Amino acid sequence: MTVVATQAATLTAEQQDRRRRVIDAAFELGAEHGYDAVQMRDVSAIANVSLATIYRYFSSKDHLLAASMTEWTARLQARVAQSPPRGHTAAEQLIDVLHRACRAMARQPKLSAALVRALSSSDEGVRESAVAVQQQLEAMASGILVDLAPAARSDILAVLGHVWYSTLVAWANGRIDFEQVTAELDRAVHVLVDPHEGPKG
Repeated sequence: MTVVATQAATLTAEQQDRRRRVIDAAFELGAEHGYDAVQMRDVSAIANVSLATIYRYFSSKDHLLAASMTEWTARLQARVAQSPPRGHTAAEQLIDVLHRACRAMARQPKLSAALVRALSSSDEGVRESAVAVQQQLEAMASGILVDLAPAARSDILAVLGHVWYSTLVAWANGRIDFEQVTAELDRAVHVLVDPHEGPKG
């Protein structure tokens, strides 16, 4: 369990509800107007949670947005669990999961760009949330790569995480579009996974 998950787990039901309202408010503001629109005072007003309380949960705006990214990834993870990845090979199934993530982000580009921008912050809370996001992505992929040796699986997922992050940063800065993001991810998956495993089933 990550530090972020551990902290959330220690909150009371009422505190968890307030924390969720704060994250939902950040989602709303980010989706409508992007990174700059996510102001803590506006989050406080929308969530009906005091600024002092928000800062007990989140050290900064970037920490809040990074935690929102963790929540977004958790929701994706739940959807993947309900609808298993499609494909005949490990690479195809992994690509299917990554394409789902890209499509979800493309549907809310302002919010997605805000989340990606926040993840580049040096805030300690952001670092913890980034680790949580990586672990969530690894959890979604590890079942697909279950037949691989643990060391090989760990290496593949670590490199994919770096490719995923770097392509999202390039997209958020307007250098590439989501079609190029998915193309880069597809290439990375095939290079990393194809040598290790053939058709599944």
